[in-house]
Amino acid sequence: MFDLFILMLNCVLVENFIFHRFLGCCPFLGVSGKPDSALGMGMAVTFVMTLSSAVTYVVYHYILVPYGLEYLETIAFILVIASLVQLIEMFLKRFIPALYSALGIFLPLITTNCAVLGAALLEVDEGYNFIYSVTFGFSAALGFTLAIVIFAGVRQRVELAECPAAFKGMPIALVTAGLIAMAFSGFTGMSIG
Repeated sequence: MFDLFILMLNCVLVENFIFHRFLGCCPFLGVSGKPDSALGMGMAVTFVMTLSSAVTYVVYHYILVPYGLEYLETIAFILVIASLVQLIEMFLKRFIPALYSALGIFLPLITTNCAVLGAALLEVDEGYNFIYSVTFGFSAALGFTLAIVIFAGVRQRVELAECPAAFKGMPIALVTAGLIAMAFSGFTGMSIG
């Protein structure tokens, strides 16, 4: 149980997908204009990444490995992720239309989020069992959500500040992201246990 807690803490703070692994930077920069939209994206990614971790584990260990098709893991994982996003999109459209319209373009964007595919591939590379895979996927998504919400809050504050004309827009956003990443790198020296 303690190992799962350490894995979660490591994924959220130490090896954050945005600030340490640099996975999922497109939605991180594109959807982080407002904290509420960033939180919506983070929740959708958390759901998809957790579910895809479970499904890709089953696909890899019970379909690809027994038939010697491990070399197809990337294609299989992309198909699984795209299918899950489509199923979630249809479910939300049918049963929770308010949430579906609130998320809007965020749902299809998750299919192309490299953090979701990266989590599935890293789980295989690390050799995690099913529980560890799902925990890793959930924790990585929580780290993604934390990063995008913090960045959206800071970005909103930076928009109110005066900065040189050359830094307005994306340049100041990238500088801000770099500073937050440097702050998160302080967790690398953290010792637990």
